Amino acid sequence: MADDVTSAIENEIRDNKIMIYMKGNPTFPQCGFSAATMEIFHEIGKPFHTVDVLSEPAKRDAIKRYSNWPTIPQVYIGGKFVGGCDIVREMFTTGELQKLVVDAFSSH
Repeated sequence: MADDVTSAIENEIRDNKIMIYMKGNPTFPQCGFSAATMEIFHEIGKPFHTVDVLSEPAKRDAIKRYSNWPTIPQVYIGGKFVGGCDIVREMFTTGELQKLVVDAFSSH
């Protein structure tokens, strides 16, 4: 079971240029950190995929082990772990996040 969940996570991260594990969904985030992260990615305006870890508890535990990061949301861009809300917010402020997104969408 754990291997299946880890495989699913690896596929999601590989198959989506921007992958966000969050509480809730983009329309109805279930925590302030997830809501703040959604605001940033809506402003960037590129397509992103999300997984609601509240509705998928196995993924909630597995993603924390996968990234070795204890909190949700978790953001992956171009197959790489970027961080959580605070890191994403800081990178957005400096323009670093937008550059990562542009790079992810320009690579094949």
